[in-house]
Amino acid sequence: MKILFTSVGRRVELMQAFRNAASKKNVQLEIYGADISDTAPALQFCDKKVIVPRITNNEYIPTLLRVCREESIDALIPTIDTDLLILANNRLIFESYGTKVFISNSEKVRICRDKRCTADYFLSLGLKNPQTVDDVKEYNAGFPAFIKPRDGSSSVNAHRIDNEQELVAYSRQVPDYIIQPFIDGVEYTVDAFCDYEGNPILITPRIRLAVRAGEVLKTEIAQDDIIIEEMKALIADFKPRGQITVQLIKDKQTGENYYIEINPRFGGGAPLSIKAGADSAEMVIRILNGEKLKYMPKAAEDGVVYSRFDQSICVSNEKKAYNIKGIVFDLDDTLYSEKQYIRSGYQRIGNYLKRDDAPDIMWKYFESGKLAIDEYLIDIDSLEKKDECVKIYREQIPNISLYQGVTEMLHELKEKGIRIGIITDGRPEGQKNKIRALNLEGLIDDIIITDELGGTQFRKPCDIAFRIMKTRWQISYDEMVYVGDNPTKDFQAPQQLGMKCLYFCNPDGLYSGTLCGHQMITSLSEIGYLINQA
Repeated sequence: MKILFTSVGRRVELMQAFRNAASKKNVQLEIYGADISDTAPALQFCDKKVIVPRITNNEYIPTLLRVCREESIDALIPTIDTDLLILANNRLIFESYGTKVFISNSEKVRICRDKRCTADYFLSLGLKNPQTVDDVKEYNAGFPAFIKPRDGSSSVNAHRIDNEQELVAYSRQVPDYIIQPFIDGVEYTVDAFCDYEGNPILITPRIRLAVRAGEVLKTEIAQDDIIIEEMKALIADFKPRGQITVQLIKDKQTGENYYIEINPRFGGGAPLSIKAGADSAEMVIRILNGEKLKYMPKAAEDGVVYSRFDQSICVSNEKKAYNIKGIVFDLDDTLYSEKQYIRSGYQRIGNYLKRDDAPDIMWKYFESGKLAIDEYLIDIDSLEKKDECVKIYREQIPNISLYQGVTEMLHELKEKGIRIGIITDGRPEGQKNKIRALNLEGLIDDIIITDELGGTQFRKPCDIAFRIMKTRWQISYDEMVYVGDNPTKDFQAPQQLGMKCLYFCNPDGLYSGTLCGHQMITSLSEIGYLINQA
């Protein structure tokens, strides 16, 4: 599955949300990020970078169309306001190439891009809106008031006005403005997600506790029944395609909701609703997989509070030699072939069943993407033996070996005083049996099996195991390197923490892909070269 996000900029959390959703659904997802700058932070969390002209450039849409056609992109998702109308106008062309564009129809997007039209639209639906005018001479609703551009975004050129003199002054500064009375109340954002036909799937109101430059810093999920019902009425007419973000203010005195703004896209705070349980990223993936979704009432946990913070990431580092004090390896398909482990398990099952043909037949089922054990047992009419066969597979002492040169490489690292660790996901007993079979105990300083920390929630891309390793070693993250083979989940945590990453593009492995912003190696022997050059 391939998804292209346009104007990714700082939308790191959104990229992570889709990565996590794909991992949860066991979907091999390639994230393409488009931006005008190759230093955009979110690009470092994408599998492939696409550098595009500015949206106003005539080549912008042809560039995106070319990427969608050549790369067989399944879906395109916009992230900023200025992208919306041009993508809506060209949606059918993208769809002719097989790319779904999660954007509402053009006539509705035009309403959203003009705040005066948005105000009139709310009123047409029977929803309240602050009395809106676009001429300073017509404003008579008192002070304080708000003035802002009718096509603005991110609170740019939006000002609170406390008297008529300020109003006149700002009306000369703010281009093509609207004026609204100030509503003293609680600000809400509603993150709603609809299927491709515009039917509501998720509706999540949340309170905007703290805001910077129009984007929420702190939010509280607030499952307000009235807001939810009003949103259903809006959605029934608007028919959004994918995500829509609506802003409103609940008047402190009357409790009435005054609707302010519609953004038919993923808002900057959308990942907070996703984290709370209203996982719209997962919904996109399920739609692309052909699932028919139903409305999920109050999917997000009510009352949960999220606070956001800034992080930095290195986006340009030409230095190839690493000055390192510790290397953390993945285990499966990094230090040994996971295919060996699978074949070993099938051999153990064949021995139990006393069937010489079992390993080869199960391997063929595995290669075709089927449940090999189930299929083989059905073939021989022995499905009642499944539990025992699975137990044998999971508890085997496998017949596996390290990749050629790994033992020598590990000895070389130890001789140089470099700490060596392993972070591996999986059932503890199974992973321990692999480690014993590979004789790694004497070669590795620290081994963390993430499931032992508290279950599957601590598997990659969770960062807790990397934090524990750093604490044990008492070195900084920029002195640590992570080596792994799975671009879907392995690198997110170490990348966020500031570790250097080496993507082992293993021709023998079960996973494939690309990892933007980090060095790729095709042989573990290259690690020794990098150290020798440091």
